[in-house]
Amino acid sequence: MDKKVTTAFGKKVYLLGKDHDGIYYWLEAPSWDCGWYWGFGYVENYTNNKRPDLSKDIACHQHFNGLFFNKGKWAFETFNEFFAETPLNKNEVWLLLDYMNTFYTLKAAAEILGRGYSHFTERAKLETIQRPHITDSINKEMLPELFEKIESLLSD
Repeated sequence: MDKKVTTAFGKKVYLLGKDHDGIYYWLEAPSWDCGWYWGFGYVENYTNNKRPDLSKDIACHQHFNGLFFNKGKWAFETFNEFFAETPLNKNEVWLLLDYMNTFYTLKAAAEILGRGYSHFTERAKLETIQRPHITDSINKEMLPELFEKIESLLSD
C-alpha cells in the first residue's frame, strides 16, 4: 500500500491504512480552530472511502487517541492489530505514535497554561499557572513544527 494524500471537504487528509473489513482510514490535517486551539487527530472514513475527494459525507469520525492509546496494551500493538494494511513501515508507525502522543500532551499543556486551570471549574484557576508566552510558543512554534514532521512522514 502506498502513502496517499488527498482532500475531503476542502481539507487535506492522509491515508493511515485499511482495516480487516477493507475500510480505509484517513487522518485529517491540523487546523487552527476558534482562534485558540489546534484541531487535529481526527481519523475519518468516507462514503467514497477510496476517494475521499468524491465523497458525499463522512461515514465515521473518531479520534486518534481514542483508537490507539490507552487500550490496555502498547499503542504500536493496537495500531498494527487495527490495520490489515498500512503504508507505514514499523519505524514510521513508531514515529507517528510518538508524534501523536506529543501532540496531545502539548495541546493539553497549552490549554492549561493558557487558562490557568484544567477546565473543570474556573474556581480552580491559578494565576501562577497561566503562562501565555509558553502557550504562544507551543501553539505558534512547537506544534506547527510537529505538524510538518507528521505531514512529511505521511506523505513522503
